[in-house]
Order: sequence, then C-alpha cells, then structure tokens
Amino acid sequence: MLHALMSPRTARTVRGLIGTLADGVRSIVNPAALVADQAEAVAVVEAADPAGLYEPDEIPTTETIEAAAREYERAADQARRADRGKRAAKKVLDKLPAGIYGTWRIFRTPSSRQTPDLAEITRSFKANNRGPVPMKACAPSLKVELVEVAAAVETLTAVTV
Repeated sequence: MLHALMSPRTARTVRGLIGTLADGVRSIVNPAALVADQAEAVAVVEAADPAGLYEPDEIPTTETIEAAAREYERAADQARRADRGKRAAKKVLDKLPAGIYGTWRIFRTPSSRQTPDLAEITRSFKANNRGPVPMKACAPSLKVELVEVAAAVETLTAVTV
C-alpha cells in the first residue's frame, strides 16, 4: 500500500492536483495575475533568418505559401503522433531478448552512427589546459502557426501608423 502512494505516477498526480488547486485559488484572489503568468509562458523567441532565402521578387504567391504551411503542419503533427506510437512500442520491445515472437523476429544490429564522446573530449581539453570545449548552436527549428487574418491586419496597421 505504501509503495502505491510513493510511485512517480502518484507524485505527478498529487503535484498536478496541487497546481490545479493553486490556479483555482489564484483565479479567485487575483485573476489578472493568472492570465499574465500564462501570457508570459507563451512568449516565443524567434531566431534570425538563415542565409539563402528568397529574394523579394522570388517569393511565391500567398496561396502557395499557405498550402505549404498547411502541409508542413499536417506532416509535423502526423510525425509527432507516429513518434509517440513508436516510443510506446519500443518501450515494450526494448525489454525483449532476441528471438521470434509470433510472426515477428526481434533482434538488434550494431549502429553505424557515431557521436563525439563529450566526456572524453572535456577530459582531454582539461588535461591540456585548452579551456572549455567549443560548442555551436543547432540550426533554428522551422515553426508554422495559423493566424487570423483580421489580427494580422490590425498588427500591420499598428506597425505602419
């Protein structure tokens, strides 16, 4: 019984209930603060545009851009759903020893991918007094978001006035 109360799932549930209760109390005591907290959490940081973009005279029509954004969003959503399904299935399959299970053969192959051993690189840099390991940022992620036309027109009007 005590084990069930101490599981990570129970702890997450209790934390979730406490958070919901706290939000409820805050919404009664100071509702504007709750909305302000949520607005701050939604702020998105935009990266600079990469090199090699369209020149102004090369930009496709709005319809083409809208179709591409719609397709990108649909494909990204489909990929996220597929990735969640793959992770759930892998959780079961990773624990199985190699063998044939029904009509499926479960086995493992060595990976051809390699990744730098950052712990060894860091140790080598420290041993030779070369300072911190040089790192570079990853490429920015492309995001698409459907906006209301009226809101976009108001924003543009506000900027030009």
